[in-house]
Amino acid sequence: MSIKDGLSGFSTDVSCGLPSSWDWQQPVIIGVSGGADSMALLFSLAELSRLEESPSVAVAHVEYDLRPEASCDREFVVQHAKQLGFPCYWKKVCVPEASRAQQGVGTEAVARKLRYDFFTQLAFEIGARHVAVGHTRDDQAETILHRLLRGTGLGGVAGMAGARELCEGVSLVRPLLKIRRQKPREFLEAIGQEWREDESNNQMCFARNFLRHRILVEAESGPYPAAVEALVRFGEQASAETASRLRIIEALIEKSIEQKPNGEVLIHRKMVGDDPNIMPEALIEIWKRKGWPRQDLSSRHLKQLTEMIFCDSLKRNTAPNAVDLPGGIHARLTSNGLSIQGND
Repeated sequence: MSIKDGLSGFSTDVSCGLPSSWDWQQPVIIGVSGGADSMALLFSLAELSRLEESPSVAVAHVEYDLRPEASCDREFVVQHAKQLGFPCYWKKVCVPEASRAQQGVGTEAVARKLRYDFFTQLAFEIGARHVAVGHTRDDQAETILHRLLRGTGLGGVAGMAGARELCEGVSLVRPLLKIRRQKPREFLEAIGQEWREDESNNQMCFARNFLRHRILVEAESGPYPAAVEALVRFGEQASAETASRLRIIEALIEKSIEQKPNGEVLIHRKMVGDDPNIMPEALIEIWKRKGWPRQDLSSRHLKQLTEMIFCDSLKRNTAPNAVDLPGGIHARLTSNGLSIQGND
């Protein structure tokens, strides 16, 4: 069976996952690990690219120094990119070293940051506007469940976006996000294409693997056969609600926040309204816009800041007049409201 014969149905689904801004004439990057999902993405986009005039496609691979087989994965990806006529850019990264520099951050999170940092660097170097990765619908369900169990807010359970900004001028695209995990494997088997298996994906010490192999598999094969679909629907509903709340937050920030030339943010107490429940999310949005570190900004900190802003209306005398926050951020009450300033 030819690639074209085997790809038609799968490639249609993949093409539906591409954003309207996707442009084959400008460089696009495909992130390929060698696993089934990314290999199916590679071959489907290769087929779609042949329908275009002068497409510009590059493959990107990150070799982690966590497994002795990693170099074989890299050779596998480079070989298949060459066969398809695509340039392949790869980088070897040291995850343990990066983990030591980011204490308290898990191995998976560190590896993910290193991967996206490489994609960002490569996108700037070759002028790419889109980077495609192979996250599936099952990955989406795992992400939502993982964030729920960690105690995320409403925005966290919205899950991964089909497309989001990776960096200025570059979008990270997930064309397989509405496709279940077995579909890429069925497609690869249909065209006789092998893929690489990462044995670390079966190690239960990693949270995502535990959720994938223990929780979701047993749920779907047992009392909750629609577990993945239910989680994804929940995420979609949370996404819609988050978008609505974000509009309210943006209006609140526009009305009540004053940005001072010295970098200070002043939240005017008289203009924030009377709903303290929206303020923690507004504070997170302020942190995002300022580029302040959010890793250690806990719900306790957000609650404390909210009480400082609403101390009069809440009739509480326990709110402090000033507080030091993670990342060298300082907050203090003034006669006009809450002043927040970093070390920049």
